[in-house]
Amino acid sequence: MAGNESTIVDLADLLRHPEDLDKISFLKSEFTRKKAAIDSQLKVGLKDQLQVTQSGMTSISDGQRTVNQIKEEMMKIDKLCAESQNMIRDFPNINLVSQVHRNFTQVEAMKANIESFDGRLKDLEHLLREDDQDMENQPNILSIHYGLTQLRDIRDDAMDQIKRVSDASLESHLQDYFTRLDDVVEWFDDHLGTACMNLIPLVQAGNQGMVVRLALIIEEEEKSDKKVKALQDAQREYKDLASRFKSMTSGPKQLRGYKEKFLKTIEAHAEPNFEKAEGRFLEEPEKLPKIMAWYFNDLNAVKLGMASLMPKKWKIFKTYTDIYHRMMHDWLVKHIDNPELSPPHMLSIIDWSEKYYAKMTKLGWDQKDLQPHVLDAREIELIREYRQLIVKSVDDWMDRMFAADKKSFIERKPDTLDNNEHGYFRTKTLGDMWRMLKEQTAVAGESGRADVAEGVFDAMFRALKSRQNMWQKMVDDESIKFKQPNADQEGMQVFQDWLIAIANDQIACIDDNEDAGQLGYLTRFQQDLEPLVTPKYMAHASTELDALRDGFVDLGTHCITTFVSLIFKVDFRSTVADFFTSKWYNEYAMKRITTTFDDYIGDYSKVLHHSLLDILIEELADELLVHYLSSVRNKGAKFRRSDPFTEKFKDDVLTAFEFFQNLNTRADLANLVTVDFAIIKQKWRVVDKMVRLLEADKAGVLSVYEEFKREYWDLQMNW
Repeated sequence: MAGNESTIVDLADLLRHPEDLDKISFLKSEFTRKKAAIDSQLKVGLKDQLQVTQSGMTSISDGQRTVNQIKEEMMKIDKLCAESQNMIRDFPNINLVSQVHRNFTQVEAMKANIESFDGRLKDLEHLLREDDQDMENQPNILSIHYGLTQLRDIRDDAMDQIKRVSDASLESHLQDYFTRLDDVVEWFDDHLGTACMNLIPLVQAGNQGMVVRLALIIEEEEKSDKKVKALQDAQREYKDLASRFKSMTSGPKQLRGYKEKFLKTIEAHAEPNFEKAEGRFLEEPEKLPKIMAWYFNDLNAVKLGMASLMPKKWKIFKTYTDIYHRMMHDWLVKHIDNPELSPPHMLSIIDWSEKYYAKMTKLGWDQKDLQPHVLDAREIELIREYRQLIVKSVDDWMDRMFAADKKSFIERKPDTLDNNEHGYFRTKTLGDMWRMLKEQTAVAGESGRADVAEGVFDAMFRALKSRQNMWQKMVDDESIKFKQPNADQEGMQVFQDWLIAIANDQIACIDDNEDAGQLGYLTRFQQDLEPLVTPKYMAHASTELDALRDGFVDLGTHCITTFVSLIFKVDFRSTVADFFTSKWYNEYAMKRITTTFDDYIGDYSKVLHHSLLDILIEELADELLVHYLSSVRNKGAKFRRSDPFTEKFKDDVLTAFEFFQNLNTRADLANLVTVDFAIIKQKWRVVDKMVRLLEADKAGVLSVYEEFKREYWDLQMNW
């Protein structure tokens, strides 16, 4: 059940969007290929395992048969010994004399060995000191090993005999006597370990003699350990019978494990190189093949220079390869399992797998010979993780930048906005955001896989749309605070500056000036995207890019609209409320409004993108017209036939026209304003229709309204 749920989750990750359904055929072929590769590996592994199992069972049967034969022969020998005692006259006396003679010979030999022990040990110490001066060659290492082996056998025999006496004081005294031997053995082991650690450098330096001497020592120790192991097994199973044979109770008594120590030095030699490689890899992941050159140099040295110097049964090249391959596997898996692994490092490891097996093939190894798979056959999973690393990086960057913008926007502290080279207000993170997207696009492109790049671009599209929506929501939420009656107006100017900056940002994203060779951020993003995706995805991307472009326009326009609505809600709240009331006839409210417009345009014309300045002016004209017409609902608004409302309407309209018409000719707005005054004038014709409706007598109201409705279909009776 858990496996099914895991599979569903994996499919959900792969098919997150409707467009991903187009990848099903690719995924199917990829999984089919992967399954075939795994099936092939399983067949080969099963065949090898069956062969090993069959060989093991055969060896066990042969071994059991041999053990039974030995047991039978030993029983025959024991029977013959018992029978011979009755065949020979006075055999008990003869046997007793023989045992006494044998014991005397052993005691005499042991006495001689003990007496010469100290001198022989001093000779070995002298040889070790000589080798200390020439660690690369160690000419005495064979003699030292031979001498130490004899002394260790002497010690083992002496300790074995003293244990039979059961005298603790004698045993303690003898242990003290042999203490120096342990120190010399440790000294020798240091020499041997140093040689094993430097085995590959010795081969590379052409020091074949040292390599051969080392191999002879380890091979001899391997044979000795096998004998000890066989003796221990025999004594454990046939203790009484084995104790009667001197050949089974003399010689080394303990396993020394030099072969195992030798194998550990292979790993110990490689470990520092892996540690050095890790530091360089973290700094320069793209140089992983160069960083790992030592790995293949070592194996090549073993193949060409060491294999012929070692016992064939060791299969030394295979041994080195297995150990090195396991360490490479562990090293790579450790990194890919690291949740903090960056996308460049992940990509380098994914690319390394193919290069690794290609180099191992040159050394004579097939991929099936190298188990486990160096990346556990997780390439597809790693590619998906690589894509998710980039997506996560994009999301994290976008979240951090918007959090910084939100904090600055809400707190509205001074100096939280920038000015670009033209003096326009801009937020501080826009350039950083597009720079980050460009960097992550490059990272996705380095994978060389369209599916990776396309998944990353989908995430970028979502992030950009989300950013647009969050800006719009935040602008709306903050503007409401100032539009409330009796709201605190502190910070409103900074808020208006932010609205201008946000609007400018949207234009910067889409402002293409091909004549000047300047492209907006979105167009440059599209140019980076196109080479990395398939033509089929590009059709989808074009739709997304168009939606983003429209979103930038809408958000920029929304900020300008909000800016204008604040002017009317805050600056003109009392002014608009007096329209068409008794105060209207005696005041110059329209003049005050246009003067305020003039102040705003003068203040913001230099910091607002020139294309948005026209939108600002049009929004001011439209908003003024809407509020002017809606003022008929003002409290106290009346039109008496005796009132000079016609002249007042005319004065208001001419005042507004004068202001908007003169904008195109003002010196301080030269080349900035391109608003067509005729369009504004055409919209304001509705005021004339309103005046005619007010002037009409009762008999003519219906015809005037009908004409009004014909031209403005959305005119409502309740207006």
